[in-house]
Formats: sequence, structure tokens, C-alpha cells
Amino acid sequence: MSTIAQLGVAVIGIGKMGADHVRRIEEVISGARVAAVADPDRDRAAAAAARIEGCTVHTDPVAAMAAPGVGAVLIASPGPAHEAALLAALERDLPVLCEKPLTPDAEAALRVLAAERKLGRRRIQVGFMRRYDAEYIQLARLLADGDLGRPLMLHCRHRNLSVHPYFTNEMLINDSVSHEFDAARWLLGEEITAVRVYRPTPASVTDTGLSDPQFVVFETDGGVVVDVEIFVNSGFGYQVQAEAVCAHGTARIGEAHGLLTNTAGRWGGAIAPDFITRFADAYDREVQDWVDAARRDEVTGPGVWDGYAAVAACAAGIEAQRTGRRVPVEMIERPAFYGR
Repeated sequence: MSTIAQLGVAVIGIGKMGADHVRRIEEVISGARVAAVADPDRDRAAAAAARIEGCTVHTDPVAAMAAPGVGAVLIASPGPAHEAALLAALERDLPVLCEKPLTPDAEAALRVLAAERKLGRRRIQVGFMRRYDAEYIQLARLLADGDLGRPLMLHCRHRNLSVHPYFTNEMLINDSVSHEFDAARWLLGEEITAVRVYRPTPASVTDTGLSDPQFVVFETDGGVVVDVEIFVNSGFGYQVQAEAVCAHGTARIGEAHGLLTNTAGRWGGAIAPDFITRFADAYDREVQDWVDAARRDEVTGPGVWDGYAAVAACAAGIEAQRTGRRVPVEMIERPAFYGR
């Protein structure tokens, strides 16, 4: 199979994540360059492109995809804009790396799924970067080897230093717990079947009605129970941790046992301030893997089915959050096109 000498990438959306991907493509990974950028804020897009030779600046994502030298698309715009950009990229048969969510709702995800199936080959990878984190990879391999026996439970913690004032209860699920939905599916090799959300007496309630923290419990079709503590205004840092409880032992990741200091009668270390810092290596590995696969005209990472499954679980989670009830996850049967 032929390999493209260098992949020209159009980066759509130049916010915090998009700007970091522009830097990553230009300064960290190999085999690609930023050929075009697009953002509704033209000045922001121009600032990102200023030091990149030959990079064109656009406010329209479709114009960026049609720019000279573009052979792939990285979508880092807000979720509501994803469907239109994904469909436009599929019309042009371009490989895509789309930051999660694939789309904001399951109906839109199914339209993207139908368009990719009509094209006849996988073109879209979804940005679930935890699959590229060294600790998550190690845990996935351990569970796949079966040395600890069958997984029974998975305990997860997801804490942020703080979130923007506009953050809502629904965003707890769509923007945060969606990562645990995908990580659990990947680690366990099982689909999520039902979700329930518990709300302890909150540490804080914001003007948007955000009740923080919350406790999410979900079940898989293999009988594993997964719980997630989501605490987005913890005030002390960014932590993502997971512990698998299996028939013959347990395994835990995310303790961040890096540099420890002893001074002034105390010992301790640093806690990452945000997800970009905590998962910097995972993002580098993810984008490099995507570029390498796209140059071979392949998709090897999490795809449209994974994006759809996460969105379907999020829909059940939001309904469970609203009602306090156990809510089944509604999904179509997995098409053979997406394997098993």
C-alpha cells in the first residue's frame, strides 16, 4: 500500500484544543504539516497560522478542506459543528480525526455512520485519547491477557481543578464522563447497557444549576459494574484514575507517582492542572498514530461506532441524571461494517 510523503492537514477549530494540535503537528510529530486552519474568529485562525509557511486561513471549514495541499482533516471545533464538518470531509473522501464528541446526539451520529458506510470504507477516527495513554494501554493489555481473571467491577475517578461558569449538569456527562464510557468499553470489550446517576449533597451549585460532584454507575452487557466519581470543581487539580477489580486480583492506574519531594516536614508531588498537561503524551501518540495510518490510507483508532456508542451512553446518562432512575442505553445493532 502506498504511503503519502507528507500529510497536509486542515485543522478545524482553533480554540485551546485546536491550537494545541496545530503546535503538535508542526513541532512534535512527523509525517504531517498544517496546510490550512479554519475558525469563526479569523484573527485567532490567522494567529495560529502566522508562522506556518504556506498555511491558508479560513472562516469556513469546507473552504479549508478544499485548500491546496489538504489531504486530511482534524476537527477540534465545538460538538454542535461536528456533523456538518464530518459529512463534508466524507464527501471529499478525506481521513478525519474528530475530537469527541463525534456529534452531540445519537441521531446525528447515526447520520454520520450511514454516510461513512455509504462511502464504503472507514475514514473517521474519534479523539478518545485515553486509549493512547501509557497507563491505560498497560491496563488494557493486562485485562486482555486474563491473568487477573474476569473483570467484575471498574472504579473510576475524574476530577478537574475547575470548569467554566457556563458548565452544566449535562456537560458533566457529555464532556467528562463520556471519556469513562469509551474507556470502559475499550478496556472491557463490552457495550454499556444501562446508566444511573446519584447526586450527593453538592459541594457547590452554580448559576447554571451544576450540582457538583456526582456519582455515575453503569452496567455492561457482560455483567461488569462501573462507577465514576465526577468532581469538576475539586479545587486542587486534574486527576483521572481507574481500578479494575477482577476475579483473581486488582489493578489500578492514575496515581501519578512521579517526582516526590520531602521538605519542611511534608512529602508530596505535583498534580496536573488540566487534561492537556495530564494526557500530553497520549495526544502526541494519538495524532502520530492517526497521521501514520492516514498516510497508509487506513484508520486504526476508535471510529464512528465507538463515537456513536459513547453518545448513546451519554443520552442515557443525561436522562438518568434528570430522573434519578436507571436508564437503559438505546443502540442499534452493530453493523458488520464495523466488525466486533
